[in-house]
Amino acid sequence: MTRFLITSALPYVNGVKHIGNLIGSLLPADVHARFRRQTGADVLFICGTDEHGTPAELGAIQAGQDVRTFCDQQHAIQADIYRRFGLSFDYFGRSSSTQNHALTQHFYRRLDAAGLIEERELRQIWSTVDRRFLPDRYVLGTCPHCGFDSARGDQCDGCGNLIDPTELIRPRSTLSGDTALEVRTSRHFFLRQTLLLDELNEWVDSRGGWPPFVVSLAKSWLTSELKDRCITRDLAWGIPVPRAGFEQKVFYVWFDAPIAYIGATQQWAEADPSSRDWRHWWRQNDDVRYIQFLGKDNVPFHAVSFPATLIGAGEPWKTVDVIKGFHWLNYQGGKFSTSGRRGIFTDQALEELPADLWRWWLIANAPETSDTDFSVRRFVADVNKDLADVFGNLVNRIISFTHQAFGGRIPAGGQAGEQEFSLAGELGRRTATLRVHHETLEFRRAAAETRAIWSAANAYLQQAAPWTTTKSDPAGAAVATRTGLNLAYLSAVLAWSIVPSLSDTVRRAFGDNDVIPRWPSASCGVLLDCGAGKQVLQLPPLVQKITGERANQLAVRFGE
Repeated sequence: MTRFLITSALPYVNGVKHIGNLIGSLLPADVHARFRRQTGADVLFICGTDEHGTPAELGAIQAGQDVRTFCDQQHAIQADIYRRFGLSFDYFGRSSSTQNHALTQHFYRRLDAAGLIEERELRQIWSTVDRRFLPDRYVLGTCPHCGFDSARGDQCDGCGNLIDPTELIRPRSTLSGDTALEVRTSRHFFLRQTLLLDELNEWVDSRGGWPPFVVSLAKSWLTSELKDRCITRDLAWGIPVPRAGFEQKVFYVWFDAPIAYIGATQQWAEADPSSRDWRHWWRQNDDVRYIQFLGKDNVPFHAVSFPATLIGAGEPWKTVDVIKGFHWLNYQGGKFSTSGRRGIFTDQALEELPADLWRWWLIANAPETSDTDFSVRRFVADVNKDLADVFGNLVNRIISFTHQAFGGRIPAGGQAGEQEFSLAGELGRRTATLRVHHETLEFRRAAAETRAIWSAANAYLQQAAPWTTTKSDPAGAAVATRTGLNLAYLSAVLAWSIVPSLSDTVRRAFGDNDVIPRWPSASCGVLLDCGAGKQVLQLPPLVQKITGERANQLAVRFGE
């Protein structure tokens, strides 16, 4: 059986992430990992905090802490938030781990031995006030591409273009505000990606299942933008460069961060070495399918630079099979921003509403083919309609009726008729379609099909209306009630990957305490006619509607 290695882009450690970051990689990766587990597949879901580079140093300075303490604290905060959002990582590691230090230095040595590392002189920004080089985010200025006046020295938040600090117009120090900056030279190591151009092109061409825009971004880099990349920085915090004369330098965060997927897998394996071997996942193996989830700004590094590292090392490393990239989730016509504290942040979201409400809306509106806009009004309307009016109504109506008419037990008696057979056929087709959407990583379509199944179940109950026939046709009422209860249970099982907490609440009412509900394997006709005599627990309202007053409070808090 195929095993699935799933990784999500590592969130920077510098502060709590916004919900745009959540839907950009973390949440869809979790939904897919959960789905694959439901089908019985062997899944390893790996992530962790990205703790090196200027974001970590600047975050520590702003917090008045040393970098290690800052990273320790922020890693714990993020891990707790993701746990409360239901993200089911098998391991949530750290790029600052000893395992990643050793692996990164190993890859450097292998690449160096293969002639793919070259020492070059690099022009860098120097501040006499700060008495140091200012790499990456230590410099702000005007973007030369779009004119955004607070572009960072590694990437512009206005247009998304990658930038070198020396390209910025009117640059200034992030530390001191110094504008009298100089350009000086410093020696650095470059990964000679251009020497791997043919191999990288052949590798990309051999992949399948990538979204068209991901393929386009990768091929664009390989045809017109491929450059040798500098992999070292003049920083104190990071993985040391094992070369004499480079003691004051560390590896660039974008060199070591993807390697941390392997490092985190090593950490996972070391927690139970008797039954886990990280090599089974990361050495070339035909029975492992590796899927990466990431935002479009991360595509070039994962589609070009990380493969260059793995291929160039000359060892049998497992490379990604599918890159599932996402566009931006926008906020009020602009972009979410962690550094600018713009948008809805994951801790705030959980303070206001249960995680599953956010999970549902984000997956149902995932920015898969283009950017998506978030608004509180749209969020409230969609959640009320889909979760409260459709799914919640289905569950609460049939369970409440069962307690009124049948003592809370799934009734026996009666024979399924044409209506039930027709419904079973429709659900069989819809369940198969839903599975295909999950398998092909089409998240919006998966949510839409899940919603359609809920709606079909509600339509059946509305038409069968067992509450109107308990006296005139008790056998028919028993069939309709039994079918309705099984519809509620099946609907919960099929929705588990997206709304796990709501699904678990419903499943437990039916006595199903399995950690992972199995994907339906029997025909829907059988599934809708089972469980006679089983006790079903009464439930409070599954999803409380968000009132107009509550919606106004959310709009005020989140600036709409």
